[in-house]
Amino acid sequence: MKKNIQIYIAGKIGTENEKILLEKVDDLCRKMGFRTFLPHRDVGIAKNIGDSKRIFEGDIKIGLKNSDIVVAVLDGLHVGAGTAWELGYAYSKGTPSIGLKTDEPISSAFEYLSSILIESMPIVASLEELRQRLAIFGETNPTV
Repeated sequence: MKKNIQIYIAGKIGTENEKILLEKVDDLCRKMGFRTFLPHRDVGIAKNIGDSKRIFEGDIKIGLKNSDIVVAVLDGLHVGAGTAWELGYAYSKGTPSIGLKTDEPISSAFEYLSSILIESMPIVASLEELRQRLAIFGETNPTV
């Protein structure tokens, strides 16, 4: 059942550590039997404004549009603009999302994480909590 479910993995890719965490999320999801869409792997990275159309077409019109779940890494002092847009798009489509914030408690991040993000999805604090939350999708009536 899980093999038919695709997870879109959203998050910032400005540093090597950000990419590594996204790849850890990808690895966890794949080991659980999910298909994944990891934008920087599956479409590439924008190097200049000329890459914008390719990134939008690949990330959104293919990857996000065809995904069943979004997992968004929310670490750092702000959520990336692309990540916030992807979460809003997923919410408007009714696609379940799960946030992952490993660097500090949500209560400490309230000021810049925003009530909108906090209330729009469950947010977990570790890869193990993410694994537990994703396991729900193997059940008959999954809820996030």
